[in-house]
Order: sequence, then C-alpha cells, then structure tokens
Amino acid sequence: MCTKALKRLDSERPVLIAGATASGKSAMALEIAIGAGGVIVNADALQVFANWRVLTARPSLDEEALAPHLLYGHVAKDFPYSVGQWLRDVEPILTGDARPIIVGGTGLYFSALTEGLAAIPETPNRVREEAMARMEAEGADALLAELDRATTERIDRMNPMRIQRAWEVLQTTGRGLAQWQDETPPPLLPIGESQTLLIDANRDWLNDRIDRRFDAMMANGALEEARRNLAEGWDPTMPSAKAIGAKELIDHLLRNRSLKDAVSAGKTATRQFAKRQRTWFRSKMKGWATVELPK
Repeated sequence: MCTKALKRLDSERPVLIAGATASGKSAMALEIAIGAGGVIVNADALQVFANWRVLTARPSLDEEALAPHLLYGHVAKDFPYSVGQWLRDVEPILTGDARPIIVGGTGLYFSALTEGLAAIPETPNRVREEAMARMEAEGADALLAELDRATTERIDRMNPMRIQRAWEVLQTTGRGLAQWQDETPPPLLPIGESQTLLIDANRDWLNDRIDRRFDAMMANGALEEARRNLAEGWDPTMPSAKAIGAKELIDHLLRNRSLKDAVSAGKTATRQFAKRQRTWFRSKMKGWATVELPK
C-alpha cells in the first residue's frame, strides 16, 4: 500500500498516521513497522477499550504478532478515558528505544500530541452525571446555550460530545474551555519532529470498504461480542458504549430491531462517523502529507 510514500520515510523519526475509519491506517502502520521497524501505538479513542475487539476493528492477534502494538484494549469498559490520559500513556513510549508509529482516527489525540493540551482539572462524577442527564433530557443545544462566547465560537457545535465536554469544563472550573486552551503548555511531540501521513480516501471507495468491513466483523463474531457485553452488564452511558454499531447490535439482542436492520443501521452510523472524521481532518490537518486512496 502506498509504497512510494512509505519509502520516503525516515526510519528514525516518529510517524503519525491519521485517517477515517476503514481507510487502511492499521495496514499502513503494520507495513511500516515490518519494513523499517518501530512500535505501533493506538490513537483511536474506541480501540482502547478491552471489551470491544471485533467491533472496533482492533488489529487481530495475528497482526499483533507481526509487530509490537501498544495502547490497544488496555482500558476497562467503564473507565472515563480522556485525551489527557492518552497523553500520559503515550509519553513514556516517545522516549523508549523503539520508534513510535502512532496510528488512529481520533483527531484530538493527534492535535493534543503535536500542539499541546491544556491542563484542565478532571471532571467530578457529579458534573459528568448531570451533563449526561441533561444531554438525554434536553439535548446538546441546551448545554451549548450556557457556554461562554469564546468557547462557543471555537468548538465543533455539531458534535454533542465536544459540547458536553466544554460544559463540564465550565461547570468544574468556572472558566471557559477556550481560556484553558489559550494557556496550553508545549506539546509532547511537536509536528516538526515527526512524519505525518493523512489518508484522504475517496468517499465512495471508503463507504464500500465500510460496508464490507462491517460484514466481515459480523462474520468474525461482532454479534457474539455484543452478546457478551450485554450479559456482563451493558450500560449505554459507559464510555465504551460509544463503539460504532454497539447500540444497534444490542438493540437487536434486546429484540428491538431485526438483525438486518441492526447491520444496516450500524453501517450507516459508521459512514456518518467517517464523514465527520474526514471533515475534521481536512479542517485541522492541512499541513499533513496527504496519501490519496485509492490510487
């Protein structure tokens, strides 16, 4: 895959690979690691959770045997894993012996790594619970209306998770998220010290891959994985419950929808997620080297 782009990489410097779901990021990272060495580091906010391997398309056991993989499936399903926690997990890897190849689809992880992250205090459980309850009862617009102007103008107002996060910060600290961001410390890995690759996948090509991958996940046990999650105490408010397709498969197991409808809805949700990712990347990662797929 993309042999010319990969051959130009310096074998000593860290590599960052970003792209939408199903765009082939993991395969590219593995190709680099096998060919030039390095440790593959997860930068996907859903692949950190231990209870979803198949549905989040984590590397298989066979793939993990071909090269070292870190920060995959290392977080409990109910742990409120944050960007700050990911940075703390990544920091010792950056100073290790092996060159890191950091790959994923969570844009905020990459921006925090290369631009820095404000030292915002942890959100108390009571604030998060109030935020979640209000999101459920009133919707994101109610929380958006209570944010300070600077934050409202800066955040992605189409993303309920970002709105909730900004509201939690304001309630916890009494200061707007924008003010905290303006006091951001230096980054762990400045963009100039790494090699960046952004996969820019053709929409139709990507949508076809998403559909085929979802079918493959179903064939490889995604429904059985959902059944285990249900049996072990499914809670739609848990951080890991945001895995794309989880809600749809659980709805089927609870007999609220047919399997055919659940799979169709899961594919649709994944395509919508990929669209949001591509929009974010094109807006925030204009300085990254672009790898266009398919060629």
